This record gives sequence, C-alpha cells and structure tokens, in this order.
Amino acid sequence: MEDSGVPSLLSLCVQATVEHLLRGDELLSEVYDFPPHLFDEVMMCSPPLVLQKLHSGMPISKLEDQDAFVSCSEKSRKRRRYGKFDQAWQALFKLRWPKGFNCLQYADWQQAYWEAHLQNCFDEVVEKAMLPSFNERISQTSIPDDILNFIGYKKNMETSTSDYSRLYEHCRQFGCYLRSVRLQNVLCVEETCDLLRNSRLESLILKLITSKEHIEVLRDLLIQSSETLTSVEFSYCKLSIIDAICNSLYMKGMHNHGIQHFFVHGSRFLDKNEVPLPNGLSSFPSLGRSLCSLKFCNNRLDWNFGRLVFKSLIDASSELSILDLSENFIGGWLYDFKRNFLPGLSCHLDGKSLRYLQMLNLRDNNLQKQDMDDLRNALPYMPHLQILDLSHNPIEDDGIRSLISSFSGASEERYPLHDLSVESCDLSCVGVADLLATISSFKSPLISLSIADNHLGSKVAEYLGGVFQSEIRVLNISGIGLGLSGFKELCKLTYTDIKLEEINISKNFGGIEAAKFLSWLIERAPELTVVNASHNFMPPESLIILSSTLKSAKAKLERLELLGNKWESLPGASELLNFRHNGQPIVVFSIGGDPQLFPYDDDP
Repeated sequence: MEDSGVPSLLSLCVQATVEHLLRGDELLSEVYDFPPHLFDEVMMCSPPLVLQKLHSGMPISKLEDQDAFVSCSEKSRKRRRYGKFDQAWQALFKLRWPKGFNCLQYADWQQAYWEAHLQNCFDEVVEKAMLPSFNERISQTSIPDDILNFIGYKKNMETSTSDYSRLYEHCRQFGCYLRSVRLQNVLCVEETCDLLRNSRLESLILKLITSKEHIEVLRDLLIQSSETLTSVEFSYCKLSIIDAICNSLYMKGMHNHGIQHFFVHGSRFLDKNEVPLPNGLSSFPSLGRSLCSLKFCNNRLDWNFGRLVFKSLIDASSELSILDLSENFIGGWLYDFKRNFLPGLSCHLDGKSLRYLQMLNLRDNNLQKQDMDDLRNALPYMPHLQILDLSHNPIEDDGIRSLISSFSGASEERYPLHDLSVESCDLSCVGVADLLATISSFKSPLISLSIADNHLGSKVAEYLGGVFQSEIRVLNISGIGLGLSGFKELCKLTYTDIKLEEINISKNFGGIEAAKFLSWLIERAPELTVVNASHNFMPPESLIILSSTLKSAKAKLERLELLGNKWESLPGASELLNFRHNGQPIVVFSIGGDPQLFPYDDDP
C-alpha cells in the first residue's frame, strides 16, 4: 500500500513543470500538447503567474477546435479547457480573499483576480508613500513579500520574464484587467497616469483629494478614461476639487457627461449657507443623460443645496433611479416645492428624472413634521418610487400620518413602496398602528419594513399580527420595547406559512419569551434564512428550546445571531454550534474582527 505522505511521481513532475514555467516560457509549447487530463493537473496546481501564462498564451486552436475530423468527444474535452481556466481563477480568488469571495459574482474570475491584486498593491504603496521618510518614485515602490508569495513570485528569483518586485511591473502586466481603482491623494501624480495607461477604467474612487496640485493629474486621468468611465466617487475631498473635476467629466465637444453613478461622501462643502455653489457641481446632475444614481452623503449639506439638487433633477433628462442625501442638514429643502415647482410640473414632467426615481434616502437629516408635509406634495411626482428611507429623523406621529395619505393614494396611482424604513423616528405605538394599517391596504405588497428603535412598548404586538400574515420578507423590529409580554402576545398568533426571510428582534428584553417566539417563528416560516435575536437577555434554559427547534426546523436558516447572552461556556452551547450551513455554524454567539476583502483606513 502506497504511503499517503509520499508524493507520487505524477505530482512531482507536475510541480517541476510549474516551477519551470514560473521561471521562463521555454516549456509552454510542450505543455499545451500535454494530454487533457495532464494539462488540467498542471493548470489547477499553478500559482497565478503561471496560470496567467497558460491562459494568455493558449493557442486558439486548443480552445476552439476547428478540425471537422476530430471526434465529438475530443472536441468536448478541448472546449472544457477554457471553462477550467475560469474554475482555476475562481479557486485562486477564494483562497486569497475567502471573506470577499461570497460577496462577488463575476463571470470573468481572471479579471476579478488581477483587479483585486492591483488594488492590494496600490494600497500597500499608499501606506509607504504616506510616511515622511518616503522619497521613492511611485512606480518603483517595492511590493511586500506576502503579496508576491500569493502570486507565486519570490524576490531575487531568477526569471527570464519579469521582475515583479516593483509596482511598475504589476501595472504593466495586469493593468489591462483593471476596471475599478481606489486612489488616495499620494497617488495623484503623473506617474499614476502612466501606470494606468493600458487600463480601461469604469469606476474611479478618489480619497482625500484636497490640493490643487492633484487637479491636473486627475484631469489627465479622466481624459485618458473618458470613453469607459461611468462611476466616480469622492471621499473626504474639498469642494473646489470636486467642482474642478466635474468640469473635466464632460464629453469632448459636448456640454454633457456620460457618468452613470456619482457619489460624494464625507466631504466638507460650505462653511456658510449663503455662499452659492460652483457652477460645475450645481449643474452636474442636470447635464448627465446617463445619470442613474446620485449620492451626497455625510457632507454637512444645508437645505439650499438639497433644494438646488432637487431643482436640477426636475430640469434633467436622465433616468435617475437613486437619490441619496443621507446624513446632512437639509430640513426645509422642499419648503417651496409646491409654490415654485408644482405649477409647471404637471405640463412638462414627462421624461424628467423624478419620474424614474426608485430609491430616495433621506436618512438622518433632522427632518420634522413640516418636511413630511412637503415630501407628501412631491411623492406623487415620483411614480416609480420603491425604496424610501426616513430613518433617524424626528418626524413623530404627526409626520408619519402626513405621509400615510400619500401612501394610500399611491396604491391606486402608481407602483407602491416595496421598502420602507422609519427607524428611530420618535414614533409611538399609535402612529405605528396607523402606518401598519395603511401598509396592509397596499395592492402590491410591501417587501421590507423597519420600525426599529422607536419606543413602542409591548402593546404594539397586537398590531404586528398583520405583518406576519402579509407578504413582507424582511422585518426589523429591533429595540421597540416588546419585552416579555410582547413576545408572549406574538406567540398567540395562529398564522402558518409566514413569508418572512429575514427578521431582527434584537434589543427587546425578551428573555425566555424571545426564545419561545423564535421557536414559534422558525416552525412557521419555511423561507426564513437570517435571524438577529441578540441582546434579549435570554436565560440559559433558552438553549434547550432553540436546540430542539433547530433539530426539527424546516426553515432554511443560514444565520442566527445570539450575541450578548454570554452562553459560549455553557454545556448546551456546543450543541448549537453543530448546526451548519455550507460548512459554517448557523448560530453566532460573538463576532470577531472579520477582515474586509480590501481593507483600508477610511478615516479622514
């Protein structure tokens, strides 16, 4: 019997072939003539640099057999080689970025791999370039050993092909795969334009751009990418910089631009509200026929900016679907909508941006009851609005009631809302009861609802019954004060075949009754996949209830969060950890620091 610890002759030969290919190309032609099973073995054992050689140099005749006399079975084997390349790239991506793998769905894993690799290289160069002692050229900055090891390269390696120890070679070899790149201020130099010369950028993310010296470099980069660029994002940049770049995005010889997605985050705009906005920025929304999403988040914008944005969209010809003005100070932005805009809207609204709006995010803007009155006047001119986020605005019951009449009319006149969020809006049980009654009248059902972090009390349970009987798939009732009696009331419901797929009941002080409710819900919601029941002060005996439920559950549970209960050391906890989905535990007692796919410091 062969010792499993001793490598086979085949594996040794495959490894030697891979090592040879890593150092040069002399063996490539012979490898392409390997029998299919042996070629596949080499391919699946290759590090990225070798797989790149095999993939890019593969003769077309080997990928697409054109010989009419070759048997059908032989043709099939050769065609499968191309598909196996993608499988190999996918495996390499998952090995290097396991946390990010599940977040991405690429058709071309080779492109995805090298794009992510280059972003890692740029991020490492940024870390070095920000040091006071840095005096190198960006292109000649060394790449850390751990990144080189991932692609199969070691410094001082004797190779007849390329030296990957510096950033320049990575961009030269793999820049053609780059579609999206994130650049900090230290990378806004002329060298970067040269490094990205053979890239076809579709998305550009700019961070901490505050100096006029960066503008010319960025203009060159934008001109260089003008035929492919569709998305631009700014983080922690100055207003003057953003305005200058906006003026560089217009198409050659035309007074409009082809940007589809425009995002400004955490960038300080104006110190005084009375200062007018620069023309480039204020006119940008109305001069983009391709504009699909417009986001100005956490920029300390005032009501006047919100008003100007809204006015520019009324005059625009784009089919804007997403407008995000969250985390600003735009209270009063629609104050004069009825007086100044409504008289002309009815006759020329067709073809304007508001007509196509599907998502409106006004989260955390200190909006109040009067703002809801104004929004009620504007909503009828957004006939396709499906997602509305009003969370963290003190609109109170009067504010939500002001919108209810608009919601009711929407059911008859347009597509009603599919997703509504009114978290932390100072609502009472009475206001939420009115809201839930209105929602139940929608002809096309609401899909997602969040009323979290409103102090509603246990009495709201009697009004939530209709939600569990509805078509709602995602429900967030975290921190609404259900308590023991609220959960106990919910367990009295006799509904079966509940449609919920995700629910958040955390921070409700439910104790043992929260565990009983979970058992009740899991048995009646066959499509339930995600549950957050954290911080409900469930006693240890809840473990027995949950364990018994999960054993007999018909639901498709993928994640059950039970944080804040400190059950990890209890005997019954280990049994809960045995329940798994795709190899991962369903039950989560604590969350560690999961690394991001492409981690970077996001502080200004």
